Amino acid sequence: MKYGATDAVDAAASRGGGGVPIAAIVLGVLAAALAVATAFAGVRYWSADGDSGDRKDVLQSARQTGVNLASIDYRTVQQGVQRVTSGMTGDIKAQWATQAKQIADIATKSQSTSSVQQVRAGVVSLDGDSAEVLVSISATTTSPKVPNGQPRYYRFAMDMTKVKGKWLVSKMGMVP
Repeated sequence: MKYGATDAVDAAASRGGGGVPIAAIVLGVLAAALAVATAFAGVRYWSADGDSGDRKDVLQSARQTGVNLASIDYRTVQQGVQRVTSGMTGDIKAQWATQAKQIADIATKSQSTSSVQQVRAGVVSLDGDSAEVLVSISATTTSPKVPNGQPRYYRFAMDMTKVKGKWLVSKMGMVP
């Protein structure tokens, strides 16, 4: 005479082992679900890691372009304009190239220099190869008429585009 669990096992065995395939199916489904969850988590991890690198790069590029905009010196105005345009692409770059002579003339005539004291930047949005960044700059501008300097504050909204692996300003405006 057989008692307890062995009766259930014997009964299952006499029916052709029906209980074992169900357990195998359940284990297989669980293993597949675990594999999918692991793959999904891995993709999200690597994607987040890439976004972190892009976030750092886009912030650095926007900051540098902001500093270049706020620190044009009449003694090196052509190099300053070149630094600004090197951080730009598209229509905004064409606009700056068109206005370069006018900017150079104004800086040279006023003999102005500007030094940046503080730069802050934050990513508003980041999606693949485009981003929106706000940049805030505090600078001091000097000239023969204002030898002790005058504080200047700039806030830029910059649309950034990734071009051949480099983040460039594609659209820009002043924020009031």
